[in-house]
Amino acid sequence: MPRQRRLESTAPWVELSTTAADWKNADPALLATMLGQLHLIRAFEERVLELAGEGLVHGPAHSSIGQEGGAVGSIVGLRTTDAVNGSHRGHHQFLAKAITHVSQGKLDLTSLVDDTLQGVLQRTLAEILGLAQGFCAGRGGSMHLQWFEAGALGTNAIVGGGAPMATGNAYAQKHSGTTDLTINYFGDGAAQIGSVLESMNLAAAWKLPVCFFVENNLYAVATRIEESVADTRLSVRGQGFGIPSWRVDGMDPLAVHLAMEQAAEVMRSGGGPAVVEAEVYRFFHQNGPYPGSAFGYRTKEEEAEWKKRDPLDRVAREMIKLGLIDEAGVQQVRDQAIAAMDAATDNLLEADPDSQGKRRIRPELWPDPDFVDVGVRGDASELAELRAVEPLTDTRERESMKFVDAVAGVMERRMGEDERILVLGEDVHRLKGGTNGATKGLATAFPERTLGTPISENAFAGLGGGLALDGRFVPVIEFMYPDFLWVAADQVFNQIGKARHMFGGQNPVPLVLRTKVAMGSGYGSQHLMDPAGIFATSAGWRIVAPSTAADYVGLMNAALALGDPVLVIEHVDLYGEKDEIIAGDLDYIIPPGNAAVRREGKDVTVISYLSMVKHSLEAIEQTGVDAELIDLRWLDRASLDWETIETSVKKTNAVLIVEQGAVGTSYGGWLADEIQRRLFDWLDQPVQRVTGAESSPSISRVLERAAIARTEEVVAGLETVRRHAGGAA
Repeated sequence: MPRQRRLESTAPWVELSTTAADWKNADPALLATMLGQLHLIRAFEERVLELAGEGLVHGPAHSSIGQEGGAVGSIVGLRTTDAVNGSHRGHHQFLAKAITHVSQGKLDLTSLVDDTLQGVLQRTLAEILGLAQGFCAGRGGSMHLQWFEAGALGTNAIVGGGAPMATGNAYAQKHSGTTDLTINYFGDGAAQIGSVLESMNLAAAWKLPVCFFVENNLYAVATRIEESVADTRLSVRGQGFGIPSWRVDGMDPLAVHLAMEQAAEVMRSGGGPAVVEAEVYRFFHQNGPYPGSAFGYRTKEEEAEWKKRDPLDRVAREMIKLGLIDEAGVQQVRDQAIAAMDAATDNLLEADPDSQGKRRIRPELWPDPDFVDVGVRGDASELAELRAVEPLTDTRERESMKFVDAVAGVMERRMGEDERILVLGEDVHRLKGGTNGATKGLATAFPERTLGTPISENAFAGLGGGLALDGRFVPVIEFMYPDFLWVAADQVFNQIGKARHMFGGQNPVPLVLRTKVAMGSGYGSQHLMDPAGIFATSAGWRIVAPSTAADYVGLMNAALALGDPVLVIEHVDLYGEKDEIIAGDLDYIIPPGNAAVRREGKDVTVISYLSMVKHSLEAIEQTGVDAELIDLRWLDRASLDWETIETSVKKTNAVLIVEQGAVGTSYGGWLADEIQRRLFDWLDQPVQRVTGAESSPSISRVLERAAIARTEEVVAGLETVRRHAGGAA
């Protein structure tokens, strides 16, 4: 028989419940504040459902009625500098944090709502209605509520999507020398999602002060928890990562508060993350003013039993027992909360003159339609004071350097000058500079800011996003290969790319994402893509694609200084090439809107980037076509140098766009469309394109070569342009 011994968890896992003594010993001011917050949130949510029933809420109304105890209990004791983020059902979390912020954690039940708090209620309701005075200027609505000043990082419509961002915020808190903490709220449906579990692992490994707070309301829309998991005690998730965990009755706000006090002690003392599972119940369906029983997935009897445990009634009963309030006093609290919502509603609505007895939103409160694209990116004004250089025309002495050494060299220079910059990714701290030497020397010079991560792109990309939104750090994330972006697509596109615009357009997102195109290296279908086309058609990102080491220096410096997320694409074919940079100068920038004309000509405008610039030059020489070659450098819609493109096209009257990657995810596809719309009158023939095949490159050397473009394909493209010149067939 084999020897066996029972293994024990390395982290505590406890269930906490209150006793009569806990209520007796509780600070009466704390209980009063919890009661006041509960009633304010309940009255707010009831009003949202009322307005939704009138058709005045555009989109979903995910009510938190019934779940207020978890949010109030966990937030009432927090500092303003502590942070929270949450899910699509997040009104209660946002309001609890905002109310705690403006009231400094104490409410007077005899005078519940002052002018400042009234303003918070109105602005929150305005946001849910999509109005300009909302916290996110009407862009966030019900599911995207953010108020940085109060420590509300933003609620999130992607289930589980906020966990990596919260983890990043916690990293910023810890490494800025504070004892602040972050709480990430999510539901039972998200407890199985990879981004949550990856974030738990990363937070535990790096001992970050983030609480993963599970609001277990038993249902993911209509799917009951027993259908989804074997162990319905979702706080068990913490045990797999060595995270101390608490399970608590979320209908008892004091129990939640006491559990959070214990969890906060762990986090503030440097003990790392915590998990808190609060058992709660939403009294209504997933969305709207009807109970779940109306849709047949739960019974009226179940709903009635849970309503007997209403957190508002629980706190009121306990306070009445203690002689801290009476029934009339509780009713007065409710009346004040309703009156505050009446006032907020009256300021936002008016009688509808076209429909008797109905209301409408006051027309003057809607956002200006011209605001629609404002804040997709910043205006790049942060670059105005930096020294711009054009390497093509700069006459200073040059020095020889491999392209990859310029990559590492400029990063080391910037990290030495700016302590906010940190680098993170898989193996960036090992192998003497990662898998290609692009981070060479960084781990030695800056060991605390060169962070080797677990293999979890979703978690560490989102962590970088949280760092960027916090503002105290500038993260540089490395994806070892661009195909890995699909693993982290939610964080890259839904979170990082949309964050600035979605939350009102004011908060910068300074983040750099580095990756390399490796076509020709034999790594096959899941490692070799060119991501330019994907990012160029996804709002919020800027994109740079250097073809020379001197350009890399200026483009990376600009990327690091911008308040926007920037994708920096590199190419393995360039890494080992000897190149020339400006001797002794690693500090200049090449701002957006500055393409380089690598060769002047009059027959056709060839537009390219990365290693295909070199292949284009070779093809032009082989064919003898008098082509003008534009190296884009900046690829995104907002940063393209249209002046250079237009000047060239008006001279040549023909365009050939050259890229190496697959035709399906082509960068040139959207660019060709835009050129033809802008410059149709100057084109003598359709915009021609050189791309790879439809397929991803395969392992076979022959099939890989057939799937990508190089010099021979550019030659063929130039010959096509030449055949069409002058209108020839």
